[in-house]
Amino acid sequence: MNFYKRFQTRKINIGDVVIGGGSPIRVQSMTNTDSRDWRSTLKQIRQLEEIGCELVRVSFPDMESTSNISKIKKHIKIPLIADVHFDYRIALETIKQGIDKLRINPGNIGSQDKVKILVKEAKKVGIPIRIGVNAGSLKEIYNFSDNSLKAKALVDAAMRHVRILERHNFLDIVVSLKASNIDVTVQAYKLFASKRNYPLHLGITEAGSIFGGTIKSSVGLGIILHEELGDTIRISLTANPIEEVRVAYYILQSMMLRNSGVEIISCPTCSRCKFNLIKIVSEVEKRIFIMKNLRKLVKPIRIALMGCIVNGPGEAKDADFGIAGGSNNIGILFKKGIIVGSVVHNEWVDKIISILKNVANSQE
Repeated sequence: MNFYKRFQTRKINIGDVVIGGGSPIRVQSMTNTDSRDWRSTLKQIRQLEEIGCELVRVSFPDMESTSNISKIKKHIKIPLIADVHFDYRIALETIKQGIDKLRINPGNIGSQDKVKILVKEAKKVGIPIRIGVNAGSLKEIYNFSDNSLKAKALVDAAMRHVRILERHNFLDIVVSLKASNIDVTVQAYKLFASKRNYPLHLGITEAGSIFGGTIKSSVGLGIILHEELGDTIRISLTANPIEEVRVAYYILQSMMLRNSGVEIISCPTCSRCKFNLIKIVSEVEKRIFIMKNLRKLVKPIRIALMGCIVNGPGEAKDADFGIAGGSNNIGILFKKGIIVGSVVHNEWVDKIISILKNVANSQE
């Protein structure tokens, strides 16, 4: 059960996906293919769909790339968001081509007059606009050394463009205020939320590699989410976008904000562990993530994989199912902390997956 309250934001539709207004925090990612190559872009989007990505953003750097929007949309099930920088005419073309949402950066998209034109066209077709303020493209932020002043600069930039949209009675607005500095990002989101209730897209920009970026994003977004803020989430990793979706779901599930199906509890191992638990946990995790029906479970299943019999059932007594390592190549199988059988080590993965399949099938 979710033990966090949520800051109530305006409800907005992106295609057939609803964000804000108490809707689930939506997981999104961004392709890293060349969008002029529509086949490779489509292939990556479909891979993201397979693992539960709910919104996908594609960068359109020129007019040539925008011609692929209709081709891509025919073959995907999730909303397509256009990411456009520098040239408002490209943004206009993505709207004409049927994009589901437009993301612009007020630091580089052009004058207020150009923004007004975009607003007018977006309003005609009923698509939302994300005002994506990024510290890296906001020149005035570098005039400040104090983090609170940098955060205020991010919010001031967002508010300038929010007011432009509001003057045209355009309210389907999503806002992001991203920096690679966690403190600046946290302060910016909190400050903006005190001014407006538009849905917030969360992220720590340019977070880094799959290892460092995951840690940085988890720390930063964990703080913001605990402040009851956030309606969509994107993890920015220098990695395959699939990893961004995996990390996003794990962050949200760890805070009981989304159910990604299964929570794994596993020990760090010690000299009492007489088998390769690290390999087993890794394999179980990989196989779980591609099981689509697990994401539809009403309640997540907690699986415990423990290295020895000393603390196994006790430490994981709240787990629905688990296996703890024993002697003679045998591990004990337990349910809710009660021993119900045994499993040889090389059959742990298949046994856990079999249990999960049975639980998932029983709820369909």
